[in-house]
Amino acid sequence: MRTPFDPKNPHAGQPVVAQGPKPTDARLTMILVHGRGASADDILGLAQELKFDDVACLAPQAAGNTWYPCSFLAPMEQNEPGISSAIRVLSRLLESLGEQGVDSERIAFLGFSQGACLALEFAARHARRYAGVFALSGGLIGPPGTPRNYTGAFGGTPVFLGCSDIDPHIPLERVHESAEVFGWMDAKVDERIYPRMGHTVNHDELQAIQTILRARHVHASR
Repeated sequence: MRTPFDPKNPHAGQPVVAQGPKPTDARLTMILVHGRGASADDILGLAQELKFDDVACLAPQAAGNTWYPCSFLAPMEQNEPGISSAIRVLSRLLESLGEQGVDSERIAFLGFSQGACLALEFAARHARRYAGVFALSGGLIGPPGTPRNYTGAFGGTPVFLGCSDIDPHIPLERVHESAEVFGWMDAKVDERIYPRMGHTVNHDELQAIQTILRARHVHASR
């Protein structure tokens, strides 16, 4: 039975689309967060390009295909209750995986655009050791000057941030700021800025994610 729509928690009850093995059978589980106007199926298409058959993929769907209505640089209250509802969706996914015996070191996050912003913001608010956090064309949420008083540490979690230097939606300064925040929270940050790329994903980014996830395989099998 579908959960009735709650305007105060708009993303509650939305479907989570799964691809690949069950998380309990997989080497790793990746939670993928789609961008504005896109869908869970769209971001799973990106996951297919990574070509891992031992990674479970879970992609939550945003209500109306949008996690929050305004730019990620807008005052937080203008993007509520969307941000808080989306954070709860990701938190519940993490909790559910934990209940299945899948700990955070076997869980990675990948997001593009609005989904990358959300993945970074969620991870910063829930810092712990993850298999990886991959943000393609995104940055931490909030207007310039937002306090970044997050608590916790990432314990060396690999964090990848890839973005164009001329992205029309993501200011370069915010990418730099996000990388710095994750660095002082004890993440192993790889920030790559691509000249004149635009708002898209490139092959180098996919290769970087593949490399990190393969290395996690070596660690897991020791």
